Amino acid sequence: MTSVSSENGTADGLRAPLTVTAVPPGDRGATRIADRVVAKVAGQAAREALGKLPAEAGPPHATVVVHHEVARIRMHLELDYPSDIGARCRQVRQQVVERVVALVGMEVSEVTVQVERLHPAQTHGAAQGRTR
Repeated sequence: MTSVSSENGTADGLRAPLTVTAVPPGDRGATRIADRVVAKVAGQAAREALGKLPAEAGPPHATVVVHHEVARIRMHLELDYPSDIGARCRQVRQQVVERVVALVGMEVSEVTVQVERLHPAQTHGAAQGRTR
């Protein structure tokens, strides 16, 4: 009778017991980044992209939904008027994607930019408030 052996088997053809290697404690577990953390990174990235805003403008803020390590981001901004709104929104979108990918390590499926308000530029000597 001929015995069949395999690399992982024994002379009688049965498999040898598997050896379990221990995973070091530092390699166990998972990392979860909260939506509000991604929103904070996105808001800061929008501030970087926009630069100086009118004094009365509120800071950009974001709402984020993360599903399976993919973020959908909605940015809320106030801009000065007149300005190239489309170009400014594009800059915000690009900066938000770059910073979230670099700092959080998450894919960004979409960035929706919502312009909440336009602030007219103040001219020197312009009347403040209502005039008759």
